[in-house]
Amino acid sequence: MKKILTLDTLYTILSFFASLAILGLIWEVVAIVTDRQIPGPTSTWVVFKELIAEPFYDRGPNDKGIGNQLVSSIYRVFLGFGIGTLIAVPMGLVMGSSKVMMRLFNPIVQILRPVSPLAWFPLGLLAFQAAEGATVFIIAITSLWPTLINTSFGVATIPADHKNVGKAFGFSTWKYITKIMLPFALPHIITGLRLSIGVAWLVIVAGEMLSGGVGIGFFVWDSWNGLSLEKILIAILIIGTVGLLLDKIFNAVQQGFAWENK
Repeated sequence: MKKILTLDTLYTILSFFASLAILGLIWEVVAIVTDRQIPGPTSTWVVFKELIAEPFYDRGPNDKGIGNQLVSSIYRVFLGFGIGTLIAVPMGLVMGSSKVMMRLFNPIVQILRPVSPLAWFPLGLLAFQAAEGATVFIIAITSLWPTLINTSFGVATIPADHKNVGKAFGFSTWKYITKIMLPFALPHIITGLRLSIGVAWLVIVAGEMLSGGVGIGFFVWDSWNGLSLEKILIAILIIGTVGLLLDKIFNAVQQGFAWENK
């Protein structure tokens, strides 16, 4: 039975807490230099304890606890991410398996990929007539590109030997897709999904600032209007922590499907 706490794991834990200590030290120095115009860790911690004392209260459309704000944002992120994935993976498979399709659609991808999510927001409002739908739309449209590109790359790099095996055994199109194409491209697809979830979580803050209502992005904007820099700093740390956790989860999945680990 393997040891749960290995030396490498211990180093990782110590490094993590050392990083937090360095961040806290830099934060305190900035607070001192700005003459406490930017709140330090101590005063921010006091406000944080107040927020988590009742994280899921609901006193109206624009007055919800930090827990409700976070859950709402995570729901929108995964909804938009899921929609983007349903578009990106099939399109990536088609582009990667056909040079004609790659030449036809790759210029479109390269034109649309760098467009800011803020530029998509008015089109989302026009299409869905609601800020909620517009927010999910910009998450989907901006997060699908890494998955699409990585999927198409994975399919395009399938070795000729793999393809010849399918031909030799007379695989049907469906059997070729399920037995050769998808298994080979899966590590690339998961890499794309890992990048896409990061983009989705990045976009949610800007989207909710524009749409208002509820969400961690709206919480940041509302805290600014309420002149509570402590709440803004708390939101920044929460956003960063959730982003880190999402990346770790997808990294674990990615490592599980990596060819070198099989």
